[in-house]
Amino acid sequence: MPRETVMLVEDDRDIREILQLYLEKESFTVIQAEDGPTALRLVEEYKPDIIILDVVLPGMDGFEICRLIRQKTMVPILFLSSKEDEIDKILGHKIGGDDYITKPFSPALVTAKIQAHLRRHRTIENQISVVHKPVKRMIEFPGLSIDKESYVVKVNGETVALSTKEYRLLCVLAEHPNRVYSVKDLFELIWEEESLGDHRTVMVHISNLRKKIEPRLETPKYISTVRGIGYKFIGSQE
Repeated sequence: MPRETVMLVEDDRDIREILQLYLEKESFTVIQAEDGPTALRLVEEYKPDIIILDVVLPGMDGFEICRLIRQKTMVPILFLSSKEDEIDKILGHKIGGDDYITKPFSPALVTAKIQAHLRRHRTIENQISVVHKPVKRMIEFPGLSIDKESYVVKVNGETVALSTKEYRLLCVLAEHPNRVYSVKDLFELIWEEESLGDHRTVMVHISNLRKKIEPRLETPKYISTVRGIGYKFIGSQE
């Protein structure tokens, strides 16, 4: 199996080098960036498998970098921050982040989170390609397009930033319009775990996804709730 690439975007050189030591011991390839422009260039050049992104950076902050990266790739993004502000954590998830790690942190914990997110990401990729293999690269509905090759989602021509799980939920539903998925089925497919009645996780992600793609939340155009069962994608493909 080829070595997976982790990109560290952090202006503190000591933090970058400590994390690189831990990650290289776990057989990862590590690339470093200390600012936004460098990070965006390296995303294009190396196509990393996961990104560790500091929130506070010189010039362009981590949230803005995340928005721009989400126009290019859906790989997991884990934020690093010295702030424990809940508003920052919520914003991080809304703009497409997958996790939020507060400084100071244990390098071993960061490494474990990276491994867990990559494992889930690989499994989701495999499951969707086998069980929900798309007929074509582009999935298009009036006002909504999903490019399966570049992982870009656009609403009325504008790119929207989705988290990895929001993107997977959208693909699973949109690839099979009018098919009803139970909350249990969606949880086990996307999170790769037995649901054990954990319906709220799916409901929160569907709610966040709707806020990003639906023109009017009160009258959903794309994702419909099937009361007592789950969700389905509505509308006719172009």
